[in-house]
Amino acid sequence: MRRIKVLIVDDHRLMLAAIRESLSQDERIDVVGEATAGEKVLSLVGQTAPDVVLLDVRMPGMDGLTVLERLRAEYPSVTVVMLSGIDEPALVRGALERGAASFVLKHVEPRDLGSAVRQSVTGSIFRPLDLIDASQAASDDAGLTKRELSILAELSEGGSNRQIAQRLFLAEQTVKFHLTNVYRKLGVSTRTEALRYAYDNGLVERPLSYVA
Repeated sequence: MRRIKVLIVDDHRLMLAAIRESLSQDERIDVVGEATAGEKVLSLVGQTAPDVVLLDVRMPGMDGLTVLERLRAEYPSVTVVMLSGIDEPALVRGALERGAASFVLKHVEPRDLGSAVRQSVTGSIFRPLDLIDASQAASDDAGLTKRELSILAELSEGGSNRQIAQRLFLAEQTVKFHLTNVYRKLGVSTRTEALRYAYDNGLVERPLSYVA
C-alpha cells in the first residue's frame, strides 16, 4: 500500500516535533515537510506534493482558515485536515464549510492521529458532529441564513462594510442589508452587541483575546 505523504503546519516548533513523532509511529504515513507559518504552505505544497496537509487553525499572520481557502483553490486534490486546541462549534463548522476533510482536536490521543489522517484520505473522516449540531441549532434558533451567518463571522475579523464586502466578493450595499437583518434577528443594535451574542451562543468562534 502506498504511504500517505503528509505536510504538517503549526507555528509552535514543539508541537511540530510532537506531531512528527506521533505520525512516525504509523508505517503508512511519511511526513514530507513542515512549516511554521501559513505564508509558507502553498510553496511547500508545490515542492513536496503531499496527499494531506495537517494544518493548525490559529497562527499569526496568515491563519489556518485562510490557508485552507487558498489550498482548496490552488490544490483541490490535496486533502486538508484541520488541527486545533479550540473546539468552538462555529470554528469546526467554518473549517468544514471551507473544504476541510476533517477537524481533529489537539487533545486527541497521539496514537490515534495517524488513523485520523488516514481516514481523512479514505473518506471515513472525523467530524465532531456534536459540536456542529450545537452550532447549527444555535443558528437555526436565531433564524439566520447561511449568508447572514457568514457576514456575522466576518465581523470578528474587523474592518468596514466595504472591506467585509471585498472579502466575501459582495456589494457593500448587500453587506449593509444583511447586517440590518442580523441585528434585527438577534435583537441588537451594534456590532459589539452582535458579536457578543454570537460568541456567547456559539455562532462565531470566540477569539483568544476576546473579553466579555
